[in-house]
Amino acid sequence: MNPKLNKFDPAVDKKFLIVLSGILWSIVGIALCNLAVSWLSETTARTAVWLGTAGTVLSLLIHHFGFLKLVDSNIERILSKKSKVCIFAFQPWKSYLIILIMICMGIFLRHSSLPKPYLAVIYIGFGGAMLLSSFRYHRNFFKLMFKP
Repeated sequence: MNPKLNKFDPAVDKKFLIVLSGILWSIVGIALCNLAVSWLSETTARTAVWLGTAGTVLSLLIHHFGFLKLVDSNIERILSKKSKVCIFAFQPWKSYLIILIMICMGIFLRHSSLPKPYLAVIYIGFGGAMLLSSFRYHRNFFKLMFKP
């Protein structure tokens, strides 16, 4: 990179990238779950419990079989980088396209004719999985902070 442009490089310590990832995954997970709970509050208590339980089971499956592998590969990729890294490197560049597609799908689903209580199952599934998976980022951050 041109030395004159180096001062504009938003480089941060890789520990910051790990904590940033954890915070973002937590915020998005909470936001999705919050939206889902608001939809479930418009149904009967019995329906809300059943759909909430289905969403919780889905979140455990997505967390275990999908997001943990993604989080582990992100952490490994971040830790393999030099000490100062561009702040946007908390996700690989191809993941930004996937994130954009998921946002568009979420907007499409929210504006579709699907009943919101049933849509809440999907939102709890992905939101809960993101929140659970964010703890892996947080745990790794604290390991790095208190490493002798």
